Amino acid sequence: MVSYRNIFGVTSRCLTAFKRNIYSISYNPLSYRCPYKSNSHFQHPNSLRNFSTEQQKLLQIIQGEIQHETTNYEEPSNLKSFLSSSGWKLEETEGEVNMSLKKTVNGMNVSVEFQLVSPFEPDGEGETQAEMTEFSVSVEKEGSPGNGLIFFCTTIQNDEKFRYMICNVRQFANNEAKNSIHSYNGPEFEDLDDTLQSALDEWLGSLGIDSELCDFIDSCSIDKEQREYVVWLKGVEKFLS
Repeated sequence: MVSYRNIFGVTSRCLTAFKRNIYSISYNPLSYRCPYKSNSHFQHPNSLRNFSTEQQKLLQIIQGEIQHETTNYEEPSNLKSFLSSSGWKLEETEGEVNMSLKKTVNGMNVSVEFQLVSPFEPDGEGETQAEMTEFSVSVEKEGSPGNGLIFFCTTIQNDEKFRYMICNVRQFANNEAKNSIHSYNGPEFEDLDDTLQSALDEWLGSLGIDSELCDFIDSCSIDKEQREYVVWLKGVEKFLS
């Protein structure tokens, strides 16, 4: 059984997919199957003219999309207010999918890592907002890096009681073990003794992992995807111009 707390929101449900360490996520372009089927042919009687026409057409569409996205973009209201009041420092780099929040609490260096996500479910056909964001919480003692714990978690939306769940807790004694895809992630959190679950949950909560942080993660991960999409559009525009 799992210990539940309304404030810090742990539930026994755990995605099978999240059993994969976030450091082991990889992309295999050979296994990717594009759903779009091109109507292009390899030979055209007026290939040069067609190329110029099609490139101009593509450029106009890209520019229209940039105009639409920049006009309708609005930064979520909770992002700046959370950072200004919580003490967390956001670190991100344009063009990269990873983000982190860092903070020192009671002699512990806490780092929350997460990635941008699509605002819609993969099978939602643009109609359903994604309901969770995977994130990890690394905790190390000040002055003793490479020795600590990593909590693998995911946010939960549309739940009246719980805001996030813990899936696993990894213990590491050096940086190699911390980052290795082969390291043991710890037992399933729901399989731990109730007392141990509750103690780990409350300790994590004392480090600032709460509902407001989850709200920020969900908003920021979608906002980041939106901003990177515009950067991508502008890059395509520059290439075609």
